[in-house]
Amino acid sequence: MSWALIADILSWALFLFGGGFVLAGAIGMIRFPDFYTRVHAAGVTDTLGADLILLGMALQATTWIEVAKLFLIGAFMFLTSPTTSHATAHAAWVAGMNPMLGKELKRGEGDD
Repeated sequence: MSWALIADILSWALFLFGGGFVLAGAIGMIRFPDFYTRVHAAGVTDTLGADLILLGMALQATTWIEVAKLFLIGAFMFLTSPTTSHATAHAAWVAGMNPMLGKELKRGEGDD
């Protein structure tokens, strides 16, 4: 096996796993019952899904400058996405938005 074939297989696997995380996060954004769980779903999508896709793109890059740029974008997203999710959830908490707990979650299950 040549390096190009191995890189293609690995990059497509990373694209599929990253796309799977993005899809799971999108479904979570729709299906989760309250704001805080939806913020968590969005954070997972941005952090893990996008970084796996960027890693797959880095394996397909033809020059080192492209790899360096993709790495910097990934590092920026890896650091800022969880921080943004935390800041958003904290702002909601400070504003008085309470998470759904116990009986509220059970009551909301069949209300679709």
